[in-house]
Amino acid sequence: MADQNARLVVLMEEADFSHKSLARAVVAAGARCGEDITCDHTYVSRWLKGSIPRGNMPQFIADAIGSKVSRLLTIDDVGMGDAAVSSVRPDLGLGFADGPEITARTVTDLWRADLAEATSLVRALPDSAAWNAAALRWLVAPPDGELRRLGNRAVGVIDVDMVRSTAEAFSMLDGRFGGGHARRALIQYLHTDVRPMLDGQYRDAVGRQLHSAVAEALLLAGWMSYDSGLHGIAQRYFIQALRMSQTAGDRLLGGSILSAMSHQATFTGRYQDAVSLARAAYTGPAGSLGPTMAAQFRAMEARALARLGDERGCDLALVEAEHRLSQRTVNSDPPYIAYFDEVELAAEIIHCFRDLGRSAEATERGAGSIFGDGVNNRSDFFATMVQAEAYINQGEIGRGFEIAMRALSLGEGLKSARCTQYVREFQGRLTKHMREAAEFQHFAEQARTFRLWQQAEAA
Repeated sequence: MADQNARLVVLMEEADFSHKSLARAVVAAGARCGEDITCDHTYVSRWLKGSIPRGNMPQFIADAIGSKVSRLLTIDDVGMGDAAVSSVRPDLGLGFADGPEITARTVTDLWRADLAEATSLVRALPDSAAWNAAALRWLVAPPDGELRRLGNRAVGVIDVDMVRSTAEAFSMLDGRFGGGHARRALIQYLHTDVRPMLDGQYRDAVGRQLHSAVAEALLLAGWMSYDSGLHGIAQRYFIQALRMSQTAGDRLLGGSILSAMSHQATFTGRYQDAVSLARAAYTGPAGSLGPTMAAQFRAMEARALARLGDERGCDLALVEAEHRLSQRTVNSDPPYIAYFDEVELAAEIIHCFRDLGRSAEATERGAGSIFGDGVNNRSDFFATMVQAEAYINQGEIGRGFEIAMRALSLGEGLKSARCTQYVREFQGRLTKHMREAAEFQHFAEQARTFRLWQQAEAA
């Protein structure tokens, strides 16, 4: 027998709701979100006894009571927070929905489930079929119709600016301290502050801007989750970001999201998927694709081809990436791709050369792959660790250990599963002969004082 839902009892008394009036208010809340639901006083009786309804009903209950008491309520406030875990579907978020309303409900469910630490989603493995299906749907789907909502809360351009500015702040934290530092705080912000905006009142132009801003925030949530090693929830955020970019009519942003999917696919060993996703990113925006984005998409393709051992294909993609990046101007691309510059491209190139076994070329290009600004710490860590591997592979172990020590120092403040994996891979490439060298003994003594080295050894 479930326990009584004491929180719902208290809120019903505060709102002066009877069983029947709450049922009517819940039906109205569902209707505002486009759902035709059945609810009467017997449903309310079951909720008060501790029953948790399925689907979106818990949020409709929270919305109905929240409207009456004039404040935003969550499903936790009405005693139904466990619904995020108990009723979650394993395939939640893996589909490219038919309409914007379904996408909005899906991301809301994902945020709830993520905050409730629903293991079946958060720690799931990536699904190759979901990547490919989402990419195909995005490539061929027709534009959505007019985007207009008649919710209770008016949403304007200033709200869109708040979402973008907040996401930018989290992005800065991500680059400096790693995805594990503030990932949960971002999800909490999206769930608490952004969800009501999606359910609000807005005209078509504002609605498209809002969905574009939320898609960017979901893209960041995907990156931070991926960086934290939470690949299942990361993939779901990427797919829903892609669908929301479709709603916004933002093909360039959709391309960037596919590029992020390609990056994750390469990291998780799905190299052919990564190639396809990068090529879809390049093809989808067609004539609107600017030089910076074109260069970044080709660089992602090159990374995957290098892992496949396709040296010629990788070189061709890199040549085009360098050519296209040389054509960039101040206003040639959207602001969110401005981070990708000559330094970022150099970092991608040395990754490719390392994976192709061309260590001399990797060390030669390595000097140009470091920002050194104290802001892009994670990017600098990756590039520095790859340089260290390149020197090790050339037999210059002393130089390699010296650079690896620099990388460990850069990574000391980073909470990143990807950084730990880079260190683990570096450790795995050290042969018995290298470990017996005097240079390694001195290096290992210092390396064991750094967190990333300790985490890699413990994994």
